Amino acid sequence: MEFDKILELLSYTIPAVVTGLIALYFFKSHTQNEENRRLFLLRKEKQNIALPIRLQAYERMALLLERISPNKLLVRVKPNGESAINYQHKLITSIEHEFEHNLAQQIYVTDACWNAIVTAKNSLIQDIRKAAADTSVNNADELREKIIQNSLDSESPTATALVLLKNEVKKQF
Repeated sequence: MEFDKILELLSYTIPAVVTGLIALYFFKSHTQNEENRRLFLLRKEKQNIALPIRLQAYERMALLLERISPNKLLVRVKPNGESAINYQHKLITSIEHEFEHNLAQQIYVTDACWNAIVTAKNSLIQDIRKAAADTSVNNADELREKIIQNSLDSESPTATALVLLKNEVKKQF
């Protein structure tokens, strides 16, 4: 008799336990799906807010590269009968000022893009210093001509960085 009671108890308990485990599994799956959906919606909302800011940062980086490109820089920063050294300092100061003005935008662009921009700025400064160190350069006008000549002979580092920036924007958006 005792065995029959245990068997009867098991016949009621096992299906109840199995049903409870199945219900627990489905409840857990449902809550996990809801959590994933909620996180997806939050990410989507964040992206909708951040996208215009990131695009603006890329626009500002493009503007920075355009403004410090040799041709545009030399048109904007005119020599006023200065010595080559003074004009060199004036050009480098202008580049550094433009760069510092846009420094905070680095948080919105990728590391590769930011490194390309920094490299372009440093290469341009190095090119200006090399042109100013040339012994045939005696005044600001000659320095200006030398920089233009050098920029025509090889591709500008700002142009290379601008191509990388454009490709990155196309890839990300």
